[in-house]
Amino acid sequence: MLLEQINRPADLKRLSLTELEELAGEIRQFLIEKLSVTGGHLAPNLGVVELTIALHTMFHSPYDKLIFDVGHQAYVHKILTGRKDKFDTLRKYKGLCGFIKRSESEHDVWEAGHSSTSLSAAMGMAMARDLKGEHNKVVAIIGDGALTGGMALEAMNHIGHEKKNITVILNDNEMSIAPNVGALHNYLSKIRSDRHYLKAKEEVEYLLKKIPAIGGTLAKTAEKLKDSLKYFVLNGVWFEELGFTYIGPVDGHNLQVLMDTLKQAEKVAGPVLIHIVTTKGKGYKPAENDSHTWHGLGPYKMESGQVLKSSGPPMYTQVFGDTLIELGEKDSRVVAVTPAMPGGSGLLKFAKQFPNRMIDVGIAEQHAATLCAGLASEGLKPVFAVYSTFLQRAYDQVVHDICRPKLNVTFAIDRSGFVGPDGETHQGVYDISFLRTIPNMVLMMPKDEKELRDMMQTALEYNDGPIAYRYPRINGTGANIDEAPKAIPLGTWETVREGDYAAVLAVGPMVQVAEEAAAQLAQEGIELRVVNARFIKPLDEAYLLQLAKESMPVITMEEGSIQGGFGSAVLEFYAEKRIVGLQVELMGIQDYFVEHGSVPEQREEVGLTAHHLISEVKKLVPRKVLRAKV
Repeated sequence: MLLEQINRPADLKRLSLTELEELAGEIRQFLIEKLSVTGGHLAPNLGVVELTIALHTMFHSPYDKLIFDVGHQAYVHKILTGRKDKFDTLRKYKGLCGFIKRSESEHDVWEAGHSSTSLSAAMGMAMARDLKGEHNKVVAIIGDGALTGGMALEAMNHIGHEKKNITVILNDNEMSIAPNVGALHNYLSKIRSDRHYLKAKEEVEYLLKKIPAIGGTLAKTAEKLKDSLKYFVLNGVWFEELGFTYIGPVDGHNLQVLMDTLKQAEKVAGPVLIHIVTTKGKGYKPAENDSHTWHGLGPYKMESGQVLKSSGPPMYTQVFGDTLIELGEKDSRVVAVTPAMPGGSGLLKFAKQFPNRMIDVGIAEQHAATLCAGLASEGLKPVFAVYSTFLQRAYDQVVHDICRPKLNVTFAIDRSGFVGPDGETHQGVYDISFLRTIPNMVLMMPKDEKELRDMMQTALEYNDGPIAYRYPRINGTGANIDEAPKAIPLGTWETVREGDYAAVLAVGPMVQVAEEAAAQLAQEGIELRVVNARFIKPLDEAYLLQLAKESMPVITMEEGSIQGGFGSAVLEFYAEKRIVGLQVELMGIQDYFVEHGSVPEQREEVGLTAHHLISEVKKLVPRKVLRAKV
């Protein structure tokens, strides 16, 4: 097999075109086989096989900088840069990362789990290159979806203005190009990128202007004619107006055309945008027919395409989606807003039932947040369904446009806590720290799926500013969700297990972990109180004061950052009340990024398990020795 001979990009340069095409087929089969076991982003990578081969054949990585936007389209890049033997560990604990990772390979020059960053990075690298007097190429590969992100547009504006030598590959796997105009596009692209044509065009304009009296007018007329023709026949006119030379559309699965186009682009000074058209899931029918499902998924049966799903209670995301439909039926003010994640956020059924009340803004979290503010200012009840990791991108809008004017926006924060194989770029462990410090914000997390429904009802009835409920990327506990949701009194906690040795204030899924530890400790005669700290902000201050009066040692437990997190809030409360002599221990995530693996492995790594909690409890000073000063 040819693939066995490829251990570095330089190995591609000795292959013929026929051999490169054969290699593309082998890579597709390799991906289909390996990902059937590990899961991962299959469809995006099947769509960029030829493109990645062409890039590594024509350029010299890592001297030339290949910058992949997001990184879920970079599995082929990993294969061609010496990591194919590690694919059995893809997205597994201590294994190959599912995204680009600088510490993994010298060929990974940029890493990102969030979209729309590649063009800004490319501009930075190009400017650094020029300042250092170097001559390497800078190539950014971005998808049509990622191009909707505001950051990408900001970068394009800057690149076009500065006229830096940067090549942008626009991987378009959605747009349909009609055959009758495709040939014309390719022909015009070839002419417009030809060095002799560009020089001739400049000379003609110069000579026209030399003609006495009428030369300037003729030149202007010629320029207008050129522009009118350009607007008439070119889809890429928008990129041209931003300062890019547009080439395309190009067949993204034709290696010869791709390599010829990359050669043409090298002849052009300044920024070039090559528009390639690809098929997401290319070469595997199940993925071609349903690229949404096959964008990123778990293990599957390779022969049939059957996705292997875990059994058990529904995931929190599904409970959220189903409950939002219930609330939408009761209240016509409910509007769902998502930044390009209707499927991942569980909103497809809501969109089908309420098409006019479902808003997908594309990859534009900042716009989505302020859009919600606008909706709320007019009396609607927008629900911003967003992953915790993506909400980070709209922080300014949350502060400035929503919390400051105290608008009634609901935040449904999915993937809160550990996210398993998606790893460090997607961990939802920072939203507590960055949300609870904002005035007017209410922040909740349920202990089970029934309480999630109740929190959704609480948010619907709340009319005093923004309110958020966060929930994890796991299956529910099996709680009864048949009852109608009921609002929870604001800022109240509940005791789920009595005990007098110490109190564990647990947030979300940590309640079950604390209950498990308490059951084991009870066998040793240690009675641990387990508290469902369902309101992270506001805290249940009456409960905290009662614990202090009892001189009860306190352990806080959260699947989030210790710094600025829930436990930090508890310490701040006791400090503000000048309560001293009380033991307060914090359990959460220390000051580092937790990498990919399973959620149980991630919890074990950071010490958020029942046996870790038992160990912490046994380190406490017995309660009878303590006397808190309240």
